[in-house]
Amino acid sequence: MLPPVSTLLRSTVLAGGLLLPTLALAQAAPPAASPTASAVDPAKVVARVDGDPITEGDLAAASEDPALALPGTDEKQKRELLIGYVIDLKLGAKAADAAKLGDTPEFRKKIAYLRDKLLVDEYLERETQKANTPAAARKLYDETVTSMPPEEEVRARHILVEGEDEAKAIAARLKGGEDFAKIAAETSKDPGSKGEGGELGFFAKDRMVAPFAEAAFKLKANEISEPVKTQFGWHVIQVEEKRQKPVPAFEEMKEQIDQFLTRKAQQDVVLALRKSGKVERLDAPPETAPTEPKKP
Repeated sequence: MLPPVSTLLRSTVLAGGLLLPTLALAQAAPPAASPTASAVDPAKVVARVDGDPITEGDLAAASEDPALALPGTDEKQKRELLIGYVIDLKLGAKAADAAKLGDTPEFRKKIAYLRDKLLVDEYLERETQKANTPAAARKLYDETVTSMPPEEEVRARHILVEGEDEAKAIAARLKGGEDFAKIAAETSKDPGSKGEGGELGFFAKDRMVAPFAEAAFKLKANEISEPVKTQFGWHVIQVEEKRQKPVPAFEEMKEQIDQFLTRKAQQDVVLALRKSGKVERLDAPPETAPTEPKKP
């Protein structure tokens, strides 16, 4: 089945004549930044098609179509492609109108559907803006960090070798005062840490395999472990520091908080509309409970 002609038209224009599929782009790409966002006068005419004007406002409306996102294209190119697309869109629409395609019941149903969809999008955006306020974001952050249980972290380094005897010999050298970083560079089989003196940074217990984590979290600061066996080989571990995991700053969580508040507000609006409206389902579908977004 061929895609809609409007999709083919969009593909042709934006690809400079080369036909490219756009369905995935429409689903995955973020909305394009409006090239007319800084325009003072949306009524300014930038082109005419058979005498009918195309304005800056028309371009701004078209630029909100996710399918017209053009990552990697500079603003001047985006604007030229957008103008070309709107011109072709007007030409095609005039031809379709002349053919009375807009008078069919099927087309009217499509228009009614698109009107409903756009209205709902506008309504949800307005209601979301009411709910996603700086005060609401801060309140959710405070509630979230207050409920977070304290978590211990250690900063450690290790040396990984294949055999137990080699690990015992290395542990003895370290306990005798030899430099950990030097021995790690000479003997460790862990390519990710040997160049850093075996340094692993801070980690929580659940970030490491069980035998390694159990041994590391039992050590005191600067203590050298006995050899520890995991599926990767034999480890000699030194814990350098212990601490309570720092609480993320508000700014670090702000994006997650905004996403949660947006999803929650949209869900609340839809559920309220369902509750207040009189809905009749004649096909008797099974009832399913909505899933509430997880807090950040």
